[in-house]
Amino acid sequence: MTGKNRDKPVGGAAPHSKDQANHPPPEFSELSQKLTDIAETSRHLVAEFLKRQSAENGVGMADPLSIGAAFFEMTARMMSDPARLVQAQLSLWNDYMTLWQRTAQRFLGGSAEPMIEPLAGDRRFRDKAWTDNTLFDFIKQSYLLTARWLQGTIKQVDGIDERTARKVDFYTRQFVDAIAPSNFLLTNPEVLRATIESRGENLINGLKNLLDDLERGKGRLAIKMTDMAAFRIGENIAVTPGKVVYQNDLLQLIQYEPTTAMVKRRPLLIIPPWINKFYILDLRPANSFIRWAVAEGHTVFVISWVNPDERLAAKTFADYMREGLLAALDAMEEATGEREANVIGYCLGGTLLASTLAYMAVKGDTRIKSATYFVAMVDFAEAGELSVFIDEEQLAALEERMNAKGYLEGRAMATTFNMLRANDLIWSFVVNNYLLGKSPFPFDLLYWNADSTRMPAAMHSFYLRNMYQENLLVKPGGVTLDGVPIDLRKIKAPSFLLSTREDHIAPWRSTYAATQLYRGPVKFVLSASGHIAGVVNPPGSKYGHWENDNNPPTPEEWFATATAVPDSWWPLWERWVSRYSGGEVPARHPGDGRLKPLEDAPGSYVKVRAED
Repeated sequence: MTGKNRDKPVGGAAPHSKDQANHPPPEFSELSQKLTDIAETSRHLVAEFLKRQSAENGVGMADPLSIGAAFFEMTARMMSDPARLVQAQLSLWNDYMTLWQRTAQRFLGGSAEPMIEPLAGDRRFRDKAWTDNTLFDFIKQSYLLTARWLQGTIKQVDGIDERTARKVDFYTRQFVDAIAPSNFLLTNPEVLRATIESRGENLINGLKNLLDDLERGKGRLAIKMTDMAAFRIGENIAVTPGKVVYQNDLLQLIQYEPTTAMVKRRPLLIIPPWINKFYILDLRPANSFIRWAVAEGHTVFVISWVNPDERLAAKTFADYMREGLLAALDAMEEATGEREANVIGYCLGGTLLASTLAYMAVKGDTRIKSATYFVAMVDFAEAGELSVFIDEEQLAALEERMNAKGYLEGRAMATTFNMLRANDLIWSFVVNNYLLGKSPFPFDLLYWNADSTRMPAAMHSFYLRNMYQENLLVKPGGVTLDGVPIDLRKIKAPSFLLSTREDHIAPWRSTYAATQLYRGPVKFVLSASGHIAGVVNPPGSKYGHWENDNNPPTPEEWFATATAVPDSWWPLWERWVSRYSGGEVPARHPGDGRLKPLEDAPGSYVKVRAED
């Protein structure tokens, strides 16, 4: 090599630097002990892994046989049009020839514009060596060109149905993400630099981390995303003071201590999704929506759902309505003497809220005076990437798995959601933990993300089939709950719909459809960021939102006429919900009414882990 990159070392660091001299290789005895421990752990794990293989028949909620069938169909269609395939190959060849020419220019000391750049926000190639070092720049660009070509070619295949095309596109992206050069020792400059500087200790530490994760997963890889020992529920997260005042098989109801002398007359009930745990809204005092709402003068109640096991296999969606939301409203009246309430539903909790309101409309029950929906879908026509897992073959296979145990395993839900953001939630930790040999940082959000929950078989089957697969909830009488056919168009309660612009679970253009369904006044607000960060977005944080006084027929029209506001949506919601607060009364404490405290918040249900 000649030119300006001639002497540039791998990853930008000299192979024999002073820094390296100051970090001599670890003592032989220490390395020997590590390797001995690794060997002993490996022996047990291999046996456990082999024992489990016969029982493993799914990846997350996906069915491998269904994935294979989709790719077989795609390949057959692709081969039926050889001319298009040849053209695609020539296009890739031309891109590579141009890349070779530009790389040669750089090797000879010249400069050249890149053929392709990573997308904004792609953190895999943020190390300077990916750009400064000609060899690694070539590796990066060749990968990006191949990835673009592969995904583009797949999308251009004609003759396959939409569901199959979506499935092929999703799993092609999983493959493309997995083979990124950043995921491998010899093609990641940061890892190579760490290996040279530590004389390979990073790889030994990484192997130990890998085996620890396999051991923690009992032979199944359970990637550690954060320091799990750094957080304790009720001690340094989920610490807003309160009491459990009611419980049944499905929930514990928490009433929080007031921090104001006067409170709004109508209490506030929060229904979190039972796909994960409620304390996403009470991580730390600085970003706790629950603590903030209490400070705004609400008497706040939160449902903490049980982490179900096989004993609750037969619990249905209607049970979650009857023993969940409706039971909570009854208990709140016992606790406060107030029959009416304002209610928030988050994600699946919002789907339950809308379903229950339609049920209550038939029953003439008007206790809910306002309904707030956080990133909640009711029209599943465009359900985002989760729809990849929803077809008859995959649902049948999933139901077989659930019926065998009585529930869907928490790890299956966690894997499914992590696959939606594989680079951030899988591969970044593979690089950090196993290649760099580092321990993950303490991060409360990732602790919550790893604290997965199970799904009762009957409820989850009903939810996936009636909502995701058939989209029956949006059809009048399409869904029957507790013997009552429901219609969302009968909902007259004022509604506040919060969606998030980068939501990959509940796409905002899909959630917007509810503005055209409900018959009461509807306020739609769009927050920046995604499904979690856009909701857990206290005043003063970096994410703003968009507002619009009108709800035109399409989300595109709404956004085109919306006003951008550079701060949190929380104060806007507070102004909105205060109109339905019913005035003020002296503060109410847990135990003041007819329900006596059972235990301190956050209660015991939330502490049950899926692997327990």
